[in-house]
Amino acid sequence: MAESKLREMSLDFSVAVIKLCGEIKGHHSLVNQIERSATSIGANIYEANYAQSRADFSAKLQIALKECYETEYWLELFVKAGLIDRENIKLIWNTCGTIRKILISSVNTMGGKKLNREERREE
Repeated sequence: MAESKLREMSLDFSVAVIKLCGEIKGHHSLVNQIERSATSIGANIYEANYAQSRADFSAKLQIALKECYETEYWLELFVKAGLIDRENIKLIWNTCGTIRKILISSVNTMGGKKLNREERREE
């Protein structure tokens, strides 16, 4: 996938999460956490395009990947806590997974990270 497509996907994902968070009443500190992690994904992908070196580029993508995992955690927590319904966030959940897989592939191509158990299963 072209970098511009990934940037566009991550921006659209951030907007979707922000809109989702607007529907959640109360739990401001938790909402703040998911907004921060979800928007950080795209911010780091955008920032990677202006990296000063290959290592800097790889580091930005690795940060985006970590933020993607964190966002998945918050989504799962919100579902288990009954704050959101899994069916209502299916598109958001799938988009997060797609971004994660692209980032894993990109980071691995850069040679910047060992695969964890979950990533090995996906290959």
